[in-house]
Amino acid sequence: MSDQDSTPQPAAWRPGVRIGVDVGRARIGLAASDPHGLLATPVCTVHRTASDSGLDKIADVVREYEAVEVIVGLPVTLQGEERQAASEVRRYVRQLARKVYPVPVRLVDERMSTVVATRRLSERGVRGRRRRSVVDQAAAVEILQGWLDAERRQRHA
Repeated sequence: MSDQDSTPQPAAWRPGVRIGVDVGRARIGLAASDPHGLLATPVCTVHRTASDSGLDKIADVVREYEAVEVIVGLPVTLQGEERQAASEVRRYVRQLARKVYPVPVRLVDERMSTVVATRRLSERGVRGRRRRSVVDQAAAVEILQGWLDAERRQRHA
């Protein structure tokens, strides 16, 4: 069974907004693409609590942006192995796929996205509390932009 068995898969690229998601235990970063799939930009940070998984807020954003796809980062090790965090994200994605159906949800390798996002924010002088509040959005941008760039290269190859 593949990760996306519960959601329909697009046969080919189609224009439309994609929502990028960086799932964390306490916060979830969201990003959105332009309809042409060129640029990912931050949207918001969703705070998770024991009583609120954040799924409803993500589903609201997917509807508000009329997204055609949701791209979720899968945390794997540098060696490409999946550990507990990946299992937790897979469980979360199954719930998310039910919430946003019929919009397809894809898992993509998010190796180093938070590290890269943190470095880029530091280079821009964003530190401390301010960085913590936006690093999840920046990681979602990294995930989504990486996926958009790879899709564009594949389409034009």
